Amino acid sequence: MTADSANVAQVLSVVDAIIDDFGNHRRDAYFARFSPDATFVFHTVPRRLDSRKAYEELWDEWEASSGFRVHDCTSTDRHIQVFGNAAVFSHDVTSVVEVDGLTDTVFERESIVLEKRDGVWLCVHEHLSQRPGS
Repeated sequence: MTADSANVAQVLSVVDAIIDDFGNHRRDAYFARFSPDATFVFHTVPRRLDSRKAYEELWDEWEASSGFRVHDCTSTDRHIQVFGNAAVFSHDVTSVVEVDGLTDTVFERESIVLEKRDGVWLCVHEHLSQRPGS
């Protein structure tokens, strides 16, 4: 296995765990894969979130105010690019979420930027947008 293919496999392992943790509403495990200085841009939030803590606080607010819960998350049309100690993972994501007691399926596109720090791939940026035609 070449260094590039090893990095691709490592990145894929990290993003697969993130998707599984998100899809099963494992909040703490999900956030553990993001760097504390990670940033987040979501089409459903009017501002950029400038840290993992900011996103964690928003997640907690969603849970408390509307009973937010993730029931499933599926990743398709996946693509990984590795640039030394940085990587970009992009995909289409379909999530089943519960808000205010109503369950809905959400169709989005997502890019996750990762950086290899001390031998560990961590997510440093996530950008989520609505999938066209959904």
